[in-house]
Amino acid sequence: MVIMYTIDIPEGIKVEESGNTLKITGKLGSNERQFNESLMNVKLEKNQIVIEKTNFKKLDKKASIAIKTFMSEIRNDIKGVNEYYETKMEAVFAHFPMTLEISGKKLIIKNMLGERTARESRIIGDSKVEIKDKTLKIYGTKLDDVMQTAANFRTTTKVKNKDERVFQDGIYFSIE
Repeated sequence: MVIMYTIDIPEGIKVEESGNTLKITGKLGSNERQFNESLMNVKLEKNQIVIEKTNFKKLDKKASIAIKTFMSEIRNDIKGVNEYYETKMEAVFAHFPMTLEISGKKLIIKNMLGERTARESRIIGDSKVEIKDKTLKIYGTKLDDVMQTAANFRTTTKVKNKDERVFQDGIYFSIE
């Protein structure tokens, strides 16, 4: 018995398969996702992506987990090429005024805690960052890249070797 899973492809979305890669294209751009051919077979039929397990009994449990993860990632990619994934962050400082600027694929944080050297944080993939005052808006078509970029900003501004109750400077997720 072959277990098959299907994902419907909405109108306006184009999906291409080549080897072990699916390319999903929409109005905002495209996302690529690779899959493990030893765990699953992926086919395109009409307006559906069909995913089925391979026939290796040893890999049954691993294949089930991989397929469900892959399906979730594909759904996220389909949603992302239609509407941007977005998160907002806020630069907070109490002691020294922090300045933020974008240089290529990096966010440069100057004067954090009065440090003379600037801190740099990577922007992942095709994520875009807009800075307005102390607010950062991070958006893109790939959820993984947007959230990893936000996590990089948070990690880069983490205060070390100081009392966190007093030194609360940094870049934090905004609740709006």
